[in-house]
Amino acid sequence: MHHILHTGRFLCGNNYQTARHKCCSSFAKMMRAVCVDVPGGPENLLLRTVSRPQPKGGEVLIKVHATALNRADLLQRRGLYPPPPGESDIIGLEVAGTVDTLGLGVKGGWKPDDRVMALLSGGGYAEYVSVPEELLMPIPPNLTLCQAAAIPEAWLTAFQLLVFIAQVKEGEVVLAHAGASGVGTAAVQLVRLFGAVPVVTAGSPEKLKIAESLGAAAAFNYKEESFAQGVHDFTGGKGANVILDCIGGCNWEQNVSSLATDGRWVLYGTMGGRAVEGDLLGKLLSKRGHLLCSLLRSRSLQYKADLVKAFSLRVLPCFSGQPASLRPVIDSTFNLEDIAEAHRHMEANKNTGKIVINVIPPNQETRRLTAAVI
Repeated sequence: MHHILHTGRFLCGNNYQTARHKCCSSFAKMMRAVCVDVPGGPENLLLRTVSRPQPKGGEVLIKVHATALNRADLLQRRGLYPPPPGESDIIGLEVAGTVDTLGLGVKGGWKPDDRVMALLSGGGYAEYVSVPEELLMPIPPNLTLCQAAAIPEAWLTAFQLLVFIAQVKEGEVVLAHAGASGVGTAAVQLVRLFGAVPVVTAGSPEKLKIAESLGAAAAFNYKEESFAQGVHDFTGGKGANVILDCIGGCNWEQNVSSLATDGRWVLYGTMGGRAVEGDLLGKLLSKRGHLLCSLLRSRSLQYKADLVKAFSLRVLPCFSGQPASLRPVIDSTFNLEDIAEAHRHMEANKNTGKIVINVIPPNQETRRLTAAVI
């Protein structure tokens, strides 16, 4: 920037002012973002300056304060989960921030500087992102921007799986795998909110304790015991009415064994493999089981808008109030410059709850707010 302005000093009068204005305007329309030129490991995540998106009709430009990691981010970085056609190729499925600019035709009553969080199809690892207004939610007043960044993808996924897909009912038993993950910790709390009974699996005593502290009625260490036997004992042999499964292949036999007659097995990930060997269909048929599969990122805008609206009406108010009955669980925070280390942390399965990325470090934001008040 300094070098560009320095060359302008050789211009005179209005020409200099015009050149300087163009230079500053051009710079102001840029932003920092995390890019991936070559698919691969965390070392391939590159922080660089790119053009700032402009809001289209019906969109809102958000100044991003924080984003959060999801397993899909790791897959996209490796070239295994590309964004839907027409969406940003910048990684990141959720953000929290403030309204910067309104596109033409925005009808939702949003105003500049409103605190918002949003579900994305991509673009979250950046200083600005443009989002259809239907996918915005107001941040509950008692939550920080960092906390809010941990909500959209994980909580909307859990809500979708439980309400839209499994149609969970009061009193049913819900088995959630990865019960201490972002989706898992959300699912445990939502199951309780809906009057059902959550039980979970996790891979360490610490993660089991976290799930139990959030309301899990039983928790099973899949590394040390048969969770199918645990579910059988807990339910008196009836089994789980709903299974939320992000693991897939390696768990299929125990999942079918854990499933109640007429139960719903909801598959939303394949972290444990995609291949299945054995009599899956026969055993599932004998229980009249339902195998339901769902992804969120590839859904239509209308579907996501309906999801956000339902969540906002039924769940969002429960994050505030006295006492708040729901809370996002945050494992750790990293600055945007340390995005590669954040990915390594998730890949090592070290996290309990969400990993949040501060695009604007909290100390910088505090200074800006203080200056604005002065």
